[in-house]
Amino acid sequence: MPAEPALILWDVDHTLVSFPGLGRELHAQAFQAVTGRPAALVADLAGRTDRAIVLDTLRLNGIDQPESLLAAFYAALPAAAVALDDRMRRTSLVLPGARAAVEGLARDGVVQSVVTGNLPSIAWRKLDCCGLTDLLDLTVGGYGDDDTDRATLVALAVRRAEAAHRVTFAPTHVVVIGDTAHDVRGARDAGVRAVGVATGATTAQSLTAAGADAVLPDLTDLAALHAAVYGDTVT
Repeated sequence: MPAEPALILWDVDHTLVSFPGLGRELHAQAFQAVTGRPAALVADLAGRTDRAIVLDTLRLNGIDQPESLLAAFYAALPAAAVALDDRMRRTSLVLPGARAAVEGLARDGVVQSVVTGNLPSIAWRKLDCCGLTDLLDLTVGGYGDDDTDRATLVALAVRRAEAAHRVTFAPTHVVVIGDTAHDVRGARDAGVRAVGVATGATTAQSLTAAGADAVLPDLTDLAALHAAVYGDTVT
């Protein structure tokens, strides 16, 4: 158990949960709703924020001044998620060990939230589908409409958590857990610890190369997770 207040910031997709093919479909439906035509291309999604994905998708499809359409996309993406709710609940997957991992860290008395590329309402819906909202403080966190830079999301999440919980989190007691190099670099650039989990498309070697303090194959080994989070060397 940490001697000081600790903050755990989870990535959502492919770290805690998985919705095969959903992200691309959400962005395609939102593009159709906003522009009135199908998207010829959808930008790379892995580890990126919805803000970055929307802007790049608009540029790839020849839309000038894409920033002017952000507000419309921020309405269209949650609407698409609502329309796909039944499918989301049928196809949602809680990744192995995820529920036990969140529960185990909760028993240590840490604050847990998210740093995710998703918009807040979509992050909530995904986690609700998987029964993971009860142990995470989703009123704080960093989300996909905050910025394109995940380091900014981490810094915002820390400030929000400190204000909400009226404590100060030392950088060594803030840990980002995620499955991509973007998650790891965002944590490192924000000056906090990074734990990589090789449950997505990024290999353990790539997570290590990105600067992760520790890398786990998955979340099934609670002892290894605790060692990684609290600073023991686990690779």
